[in-house]
Amino acid sequence: MKFVDEVKIHAKAGDGGKGCLSFRREKYIPLGGPNGGDGGNGGDVCFVVDPGLGTLLDLRYRGHYNAGNGEGGRGKDQHGKNGETLTIRVPPGTLIYDDDTGEQLADLTVPGEPLVLLRGGLGGRGNARFVSSTNRAPRKTQPGLPGERRTLRLQLKLLADVGLVGLPNAGKSTLIASVSAARPKIADYPFTTLVPNLGVVRYGDYQSFVMADIPGLIPGASDGHGLGIRFLRHIERTDLFLHLVDLSGMQKGDPVENFRAINHELEHYNAELLRRPMLVVFTKLDVTEVREQLPAMNEAFVALGYRTMAVSAVTGEGTAELVRFVGAELARRRAAARSAETLDSPAPDA
Repeated sequence: MKFVDEVKIHAKAGDGGKGCLSFRREKYIPLGGPNGGDGGNGGDVCFVVDPGLGTLLDLRYRGHYNAGNGEGGRGKDQHGKNGETLTIRVPPGTLIYDDDTGEQLADLTVPGEPLVLLRGGLGGRGNARFVSSTNRAPRKTQPGLPGERRTLRLQLKLLADVGLVGLPNAGKSTLIASVSAARPKIADYPFTTLVPNLGVVRYGDYQSFVMADIPGLIPGASDGHGLGIRFLRHIERTDLFLHLVDLSGMQKGDPVENFRAINHELEHYNAELLRRPMLVVFTKLDVTEVREQLPAMNEAFVALGYRTMAVSAVTGEGTAELVRFVGAELARRRAAARSAETLDSPAPDA
């Protein structure tokens, strides 16, 4: 399936139906009076999270979304039928913006009740509503109100616990394929990964976390070089970064300087990203050259204040230890977050 993470649509809620102008006409009943019913309300436009979706592809090829209009009122005090509500299904992590103002309208992450984003117009009142002691035969009605209309920009930010970052060919796709059921394309040339990949990593007794692999970054990515910053937003929600460093001859330049360059791109995109925990993972441990450099590189990165681990996604060496460490770290952070919420919540009334 093609990965689409941004679309623009035109959405309109339904218009209200017009009120009816009608008078009762029955044999042997003189002066029957007005009996025009009200118009129905226009349908709303709602958005709901569908966990089965992972892309906005379904919305790309249909630019206009219209809810149903309310029916007009009828005689005999019959009100018009309300317009049908339009429900648009989106994947978890969808942000919705007003394309004209740039205002963020919604951040949809959790499946649940549909969120009404555009309200349908109210139906107009029929002439039966305008009867008074001084006007027994009103000929006044109201038209229905128009429904809300907006041009919306939908942007997907993948929901993941762990984000993989690093230079192209650092081994991100190989790692996610070895520890999860994800099957990204793997090859020995740069930018093999063209779209983000998600994988569910299972560990322990029925525990799991979600790992996200985005296309490789290069120096200047935040200025549009390589694949640019198009996919960086997909790791903004992650709690932990694994920065993969390749010590083999496939990567040019000094590993420490490459590491700093990628971190600079993350900081340039969003400075808050570097305040999250980051684990340095040396990849391709099955390569002799990597094993020879490992002691010196480990010392260099520890001196910078980072914890390090080494893995071989091909042979599986070190991957189980990495998964257990990541799972324990995420559990610790979640427990700390719950404790903080408990402390911040107001005490119950005595």
